[in-house]
Amino acid sequence: MQFSNGFWLMKKGYQCFSPAEVYFTKMEKECVTITTPTKKIVSRGDTLQGVNLTIKLTAPMPEVIRVSVCHHKGVKQRGPKFELNLSETGCMEAEEDSSKVKVTSGSLCVTVCKETCSMTFERSGEIIAKTGPKDLAYIRGEWQGDAYAEAGQPAYMRQQLSLSVGELVYGLGEHFTALVKNGQSLDMWNEDGGTSTQQSYKNIPFYLSNRGYGVFVNHTGKVSFEAATEHVARMEFSVGGEELDYFFINGPSMKEALVRYTDLTGKPSLPPAWTFGLWLSTSFTTDYDEKTVMSFIEGMQERGIPLRVFHFDCFWMKEFHWSDFLWDERVFPDPEGMLARIKEKGLNVCVWINPYIAQESRLFDEGMERGYLLKRKNGDVWQWDMWQPGMAVVDFTNPDARKWFSEKLEILLDMGVDCFKTDFGERIPVDVEYFDHSDPVKMHNYYTYLYNQTVFELLEKKRGKGNAVLFARSATAGGQKFPVHWGGDCWSDYEAMEQSLRGGLSLTMSGFGYWSHDIGGFEDTSTADVYKRWAAFGLLSSHSRLHGSTSYRVPWVYDDEAVEVVRKFTRLKNRLMPYLFTQAVTTSRTGVPMMRAMVLEYTQDRNCSYLDKQYMLGDSLLVAPVFNEQSRAEYYLPEGRWTNLLTGEVKEGRTWYEEYQDYKSIPLYVRENTILPFGSCEEKPDYDYLENLELRIYLIQEDAETKQTVYSQDGIPVLTVSLTRTGREIKIELSKEQEVMLRFVNQKLSQVSGGVLTIDGMDNILNISDKVTKVYLEEEACSL
Repeated sequence: MQFSNGFWLMKKGYQCFSPAEVYFTKMEKECVTITTPTKKIVSRGDTLQGVNLTIKLTAPMPEVIRVSVCHHKGVKQRGPKFELNLSETGCMEAEEDSSKVKVTSGSLCVTVCKETCSMTFERSGEIIAKTGPKDLAYIRGEWQGDAYAEAGQPAYMRQQLSLSVGELVYGLGEHFTALVKNGQSLDMWNEDGGTSTQQSYKNIPFYLSNRGYGVFVNHTGKVSFEAATEHVARMEFSVGGEELDYFFINGPSMKEALVRYTDLTGKPSLPPAWTFGLWLSTSFTTDYDEKTVMSFIEGMQERGIPLRVFHFDCFWMKEFHWSDFLWDERVFPDPEGMLARIKEKGLNVCVWINPYIAQESRLFDEGMERGYLLKRKNGDVWQWDMWQPGMAVVDFTNPDARKWFSEKLEILLDMGVDCFKTDFGERIPVDVEYFDHSDPVKMHNYYTYLYNQTVFELLEKKRGKGNAVLFARSATAGGQKFPVHWGGDCWSDYEAMEQSLRGGLSLTMSGFGYWSHDIGGFEDTSTADVYKRWAAFGLLSSHSRLHGSTSYRVPWVYDDEAVEVVRKFTRLKNRLMPYLFTQAVTTSRTGVPMMRAMVLEYTQDRNCSYLDKQYMLGDSLLVAPVFNEQSRAEYYLPEGRWTNLLTGEVKEGRTWYEEYQDYKSIPLYVRENTILPFGSCEEKPDYDYLENLELRIYLIQEDAETKQTVYSQDGIPVLTVSLTRTGREIKIELSKEQEVMLRFVNQKLSQVSGGVLTIDGMDNILNISDKVTKVYLEEEACSL
């Protein structure tokens, strides 16, 4: 929200009160409290009829400093609050002298100047952000003397942090605007706005700077960010009310800042291995029954496309009855039998749900009588006719309502359903009363957290930890604990495909580890050209789903080549699962996403700062989808030597490339010094990753040390392979004796100390079982 009229003036109707000096300080072991008048105190009379702000500085964890600012602390604190992982004892060191107050946490410190109350954030002595005399402010609207409180005029807290030359800001949730947020005004307010507007399903009040730090605004309601807009050298954030609370999170790298942010708000849970396979949906408004469903499943199998999950969208329930969680008996007279028949074909099953109860639903009267639905302030059940006629909303602040909602879903799980698509959660009213008296404005974004948490915890209870997964559309901070999230309703063209990727990369820069999207687009029906390009992109995303609105998304409705494309990339993804699942495990432990913007991996490469049409899939794979009907691929390879996974072609980095790609190809490159675990199974994503494991070795450079760990489906490390190269010698170490095939891609070996060596074109294949093996490169190979 913008309050100023240019640099010198405030907008009409607003007054700004900024700290003028540090007047009192209170130094405690875990907290520094600073009293700051908003005018200079020259005489005792100046202490009357003024505005004071109280600043509290703490260090709740290493490399993190928390700043809390309050005007009137007597305002009743109504929830909700984010669930944060805060230690009982902090990591703070504090000192004070006549000119400053300094708080340190690890290599991060903040210094408050007593004369001006400006703040300077430093990392190991280097200034990374600072505030000027007017940057922190309490702002209130029009008022007349003492009538202010009675008039109920708006009040805000604002902070502005400096942006240095070349500093760029990322994150803030799944936004479909430009990846770099500089120049944008963004309100954290969840809306169902599709993927082609400024609105977002997933607003996260956390941003990441390319200077290697992040800022998390600890406010569940609406937070307004002005990214180099109101003041072009400032990142501004403001909230309504009398308090502002934020965490300044050091890296020093962007990845490390993400790790610390997810230490605070929660790590992404590890989805089960089967979820990484191909999902197929009935689509939204299409006609379908069991015969249709089985024809899709059998059609995929007949065409050699390994399908892993089948999803029933809205109309598995009767129209006007959403949600009643009852199968529509007119088209599904034997749901338990049908689910059993689907499972016999090796598939898991997902069904669509939402947190709304239509008036025709069998649950409406039950929920109304028991007080499980949101109410208006006069006690009426809140209803409207958007989406479903007479729609009400479940009140998840009521523990009994959560239990009731879970019990209805539990019946479906006992029937054979494996997971839920938790749709909606954005259209949450604010003119309501919650069971626990939560602030309805603060609950607007937070509602989705309670909704998805309720469903996820039920799945963990019924299926066990590590076996729960959602397909969620809405989110707020902390929602990454309940994966997976998909990108919402997009159109079916290249522009929407580009928007989807941009939104996904923005989301994964905000603490979310896994992400998906509707292959082929949701609204309308794409051309075969777009569908085939989107299929390659979708099957090189962390999660892959074919889903649409008014038409089916099975590939044969497009053309025969679409079948070939979906089959090829589904099988490729299954073979990549030893690598992908290792990356997923790492994501669950660190918070660094599987799909990541190039700048996250190559922050110092200026060519990567704005790249939003390609991405890294884990540490080692670079993916660059094709976004045009001319079959023209345009992509950038960072420093190093890169090998095309599909063709074996080697290309030099720090270079842009433009080339033709047919539909069965995509720029998919492996960075040098990579050990890429390649599985033996093309038919499904969940299998024994050690069985007939192939480790592809890509261009090990002089003096390089690299290793790769392979995990079981339980997230347990089962094999670690380490390579160290000195001159021509490469030393291979296994964590245990294991039959392993190593394929040295484009590198020839002249001598081995153990194992069996064979030649396959340009590659050398070495089969070993010893824990330590040494091999030697040919002279020509050394120059690669």
